Amino acid sequence: VAGYSAYYYLRPALPSVAEMRDIPLQIPLRIYTRDGQLMQQVGEKRRTPVRYEEIPQRVVNAFLAAEDDRFFDHPGFDYQGILRAAVKLVLTGSRAQGGSTITQQLARAYFLTRDRTFIRKAKELILAIQIEESFSKEEILELYLNKTFLGQRSYGVSAAAQVYFGKELAEVSVAEAATIAGLPAAPSRLNPVRNADQARDRRSYVLRRMLELDFITDAEYTAAMNTPMESFLHAPAVEVSAPY
Repeated sequence: VAGYSAYYYLRPALPSVAEMRDIPLQIPLRIYTRDGQLMQQVGEKRRTPVRYEEIPQRVVNAFLAAEDDRFFDHPGFDYQGILRAAVKLVLTGSRAQGGSTITQQLARAYFLTRDRTFIRKAKELILAIQIEESFSKEEILELYLNKTFLGQRSYGVSAAAQVYFGKELAEVSVAEAATIAGLPAAPSRLNPVRNADQARDRRSYVLRRMLELDFITDAEYTAAMNTPMESFLHAPAVEVSAPY
């Protein structure tokens, strides 16, 4: 009864999730030569939107392992995650473990603040249910993986691959995919440029989860765990230098 009451009380004041289809993603200005070579990139945010079909499965699996392994099974919220968060709140008084699904995170990124209040969480859950009704799972993942802030002015997985590894998204390894997937929890603190040790610890967690979920083999896990952690920025791949 409380849940239904909250739903019908809050829903009229919430935005329509259909707006998400029309909200453009902010991308930098790119200046090219006549024959299509990049001369300069200007803008606060680094983002290169990609379609779901262009995202390697290892990148998708890394994010599922890190953030929401039941994504393809739940209706926008995960009762198991909510129960874990509730138990933690009762036992410790801490709300650090929020139990948000990828869909809830997407709702927050588009329409809500990061205020840690029960009202915000209720709005987030309602919007997540509406998103699941309006979009396919693949569309939700595509929006999430293009929208999410991943540190160092990079937004979306394609930009993160370039910023941290100087690679196209299709070229990232299992270790690099796990590094990127570990960033949403705390992108400004866990990125390998800011803190290589914490980034390595977070990568190890993601790799363990990928192994537990059978997303990678034992050999892939061992190789990824032994991969050195990069800790420097990569500039945009400018092909023609013409700063004037």
